[in-house]
Amino acid sequence: MFFFKRSKKKHQEDLHIDLDNVPEHIAIIMDGNGRWAKAKGLPRTMGHKAGVETIRNIVKDCSNIGIKYLTLYAFSTENWKRPKDEVNALMELLVTYLRQEFEELNRNNVIINNIGDISMLPKRCREELDSAYERTKNNTGLTLNLALNYGGRKEILDAVNGLVDDIKDGKLQCTKVTEDILERYLYTKDMPDPDIIIRPSGEQRLSNFLLWQCAYSEFWYSNINWPDFTKEDLHKAIWDYQHRDRRFGGIK
Repeated sequence: MFFFKRSKKKHQEDLHIDLDNVPEHIAIIMDGNGRWAKAKGLPRTMGHKAGVETIRNIVKDCSNIGIKYLTLYAFSTENWKRPKDEVNALMELLVTYLRQEFEELNRNNVIINNIGDISMLPKRCREELDSAYERTKNNTGLTLNLALNYGGRKEILDAVNGLVDDIKDGKLQCTKVTEDILERYLYTKDMPDPDIIIRPSGEQRLSNFLLWQCAYSEFWYSNINWPDFTKEDLHKAIWDYQHRDRRFGGIK
């Protein structure tokens, strides 16, 4: 694990990122919006609004450098415990983001996807998500996964229950469940596991994020709050990833 404190002496051009060896799948736990706002004496909702601007910049850069999948932890199954006003503000921000950014994302060949149980989201959110996916599903560039009402444990439970139901209904014939079979029932089916999981804000935990998929992911932490996270920080994470020795339990 690598904990990064930004240095003003390090710039993107100094990192010599190998654009032929960028991670196929980057996942980010977007953390620190509230702390960013508090440090500035602002309401927490202003931190979330500032975080949306960071999303815009990071998605654009990932698309430009050839990342195939970007998964953003936007709202967890536990986030419903937050104050109602904050939850409502987050839902409104989701709708606003999808409406304002759709044309540019679509123009840049981005697939707008979601993972998680969105059935609990407000109707307007579900409609915007469904519409964005239907209108971009045939694009061939970056797949942007918005993890909404997402929980790693719930994902595994949903996968197991879906598998059991299909066996009962005769849709699946098997006497032994394998990893490959179970993975067909995950929210991320047909996607590669994340190569690297990035968490800003100084916290060093997964917070119920991609528990199955992270088995051999690299982890990269920083003390930078999400609204202050830049493409230079992203490139630093990628540079570190490219200089790690990934053996997947074996020996080189």
